[in-house]
Amino acid sequence: MRWLALCCKPDAPAGDADALAWLALSFTPRVARLEEAVVAEVAASLRLFGGARALRLKLQADAGQVGLAVGAMAWATTALAALAQARCPDTPHAGRLSERLDALPLAALSAAQAHHAMLARLGCRHLGELRRLPRAALARRFGPALLTALDQAYGDLPEVHTWLTLPERFDARLELPYRVEHTPVLLHFAEALLRQLCAFLAARHAGVRALRLSWQHDAMRARDVADGGELTVATADTTRDLHRLTRLLAEHLARETLAAPAGEIRLSADTVLPLEEGSASLLPGPSDPQERATTNALLERLSVRLGAAHVREGRLHEDHRLDRMQCWQPWPAPPSVAVRPPPGPQPTWLVEPPQPLRCNAQEQPLYAGALIRISGPHRVEAGWWDGGVQTRDYFVFRSATRGLLWVYRERLPVASSTGAGWFLHGVFA
Repeated sequence: MRWLALCCKPDAPAGDADALAWLALSFTPRVARLEEAVVAEVAASLRLFGGARALRLKLQADAGQVGLAVGAMAWATTALAALAQARCPDTPHAGRLSERLDALPLAALSAAQAHHAMLARLGCRHLGELRRLPRAALARRFGPALLTALDQAYGDLPEVHTWLTLPERFDARLELPYRVEHTPVLLHFAEALLRQLCAFLAARHAGVRALRLSWQHDAMRARDVADGGELTVATADTTRDLHRLTRLLAEHLARETLAAPAGEIRLSADTVLPLEEGSASLLPGPSDPQERATTNALLERLSVRLGAAHVREGRLHEDHRLDRMQCWQPWPAPPSVAVRPPPGPQPTWLVEPPQPLRCNAQEQPLYAGALIRISGPHRVEAGWWDGGVQTRDYFVFRSATRGLLWVYRERLPVASSTGAGWFLHGVFA
């Protein structure tokens, strides 16, 4: 067996240890909490990840991505020995297991640390000296738990662990150390829960499209104040990017006002979705997953700051009339059903109502000068089902000063509400 012990930094929040344990589950299913550390049996995973060093570097990199700072790490053939070595990172970790443990101070083993004062008077400073004492007398004076811990650390007795399992949904709460009155301070504590969420998602190889942050108001609040409040944060695509979720949550909280001091917060994500792993590209471009994520993160912040109605995106709509094949909806619009692609390029902006154009002697349209036809005509005869009959020929023209224009010509003036002739109906970006 090959055990890896992981310790968070001493100043890390209490929830980081749970997040680190969830992250370790993405490397092996045999993960347990052992006192202040996380221990993982990784013998079966070493070949998969390319050896002990590669696994350690990969774990540290993944921890950094979810905002976790890993402290000491140590390897051993037993979990207690790995934990003892992680507690003493300055001691040599080479040689046989018994030699390494013999050189460790008593504080490396919790069962020995509990009797440190008495053992020091007996002249014991290291685990090797403790191990050489008479076992029967040691058990009578300090109880059997000390000998059991020693034997388990040295591999003479088997260890028993309760393996951790991931819950089906993420739901974590945090009692605040003091009453919080302002949302920026609330964000500081919410970051600890976001780290747990990202570690949970990493273990599931998944992401979220929405999460919910709620807070409980202080019991001494006014009578007309509710028990608490909550907000829902939605993302444009499935993600577990800690920095992106933190910035988006900060944008939402900046527009919230606490009706009363908060004493507890809760973060939950009911729906966990598989995270699409995109292949890396040699060249940057629209297919680059990182570029798409960056664009979506920017649009998310703009949507919160400006309002959902002021950030819009175009979506195709099933219709035979070209000007009704595209509609603009608040971003991000819900997923649409599959529709037929348009027969030609769709303009970025429609001119409503269509603008009549002058013609030259050859009955060709003019707009800030002569126009050059690029494509067309595309004939439309539709709309009879709702009274808006269209009998038009659509063209794409190029103007030397105005760029690409979307122009149509009415074929049957009697059926048109705009009259006969040529009309400007759209402008391309």
